[in-house]
Amino acid sequence: MDNSKRTVVVTGFGPFGEHTVNASWVAVQELKKLGLGSEVDLHVSEVPVEYQTVQSLVPSLWKQYHPLLVVHVGVSGMATTVTLEKCGRNHGYKGLDNSSFCPDSQCCIVGGPDCIDSVIDMESVCKRVTASGLGVAVSVSKDAGRYLCDFTYYTSLYLSHGRSAFVHVPPLGKPYSGEDLGRALKAIIQEMLELLDQAEEKIHCQQHFH
Repeated sequence: MDNSKRTVVVTGFGPFGEHTVNASWVAVQELKKLGLGSEVDLHVSEVPVEYQTVQSLVPSLWKQYHPLLVVHVGVSGMATTVTLEKCGRNHGYKGLDNSSFCPDSQCCIVGGPDCIDSVIDMESVCKRVTASGLGVAVSVSKDAGRYLCDFTYYTSLYLSHGRSAFVHVPPLGKPYSGEDLGRALKAIIQEMLELLDQAEEKIHCQQHFH
């Protein structure tokens, strides 16, 4: 294994409801074309809008790739900006998925904490990307919506002890194209990796002094 390369996994969702073309998967495919630079090994995966598939697919991505970071991308019909989600929530899943299923427990992980925050400071990522003059508006949210997006995010945060991120994108053309969203994802994920690097360095320095 080439240790100089860092692995990042990015997922988007398949079609559901009126989203016959899911902007999140289009954005992730655009990101794949752009890449994250020569030092990052990028893997992408399309996630079906089904609770039970998420429960098996998310752990298998962590197991298969041992990524430094997993970023899940979803579409929100209400979003007008690219939105960075700070946390995932465990309870309140009542909406039926594409196979008309909903977990009996209405939660992600029975006995898990109510809310898990990402280790990544989303406010900081938002500020940095906004300052870079990308031409795509970015905002931060604390509520990923209690559907498959939130369910996937919480599951990933739980497995990774917070080393996951979730990005909501608006539907295509409202106002951004798939290319715009792909560029935004690239800028956002590069900032996230930068922050993770800084956190690692801090830990190393502290260990060095003790």
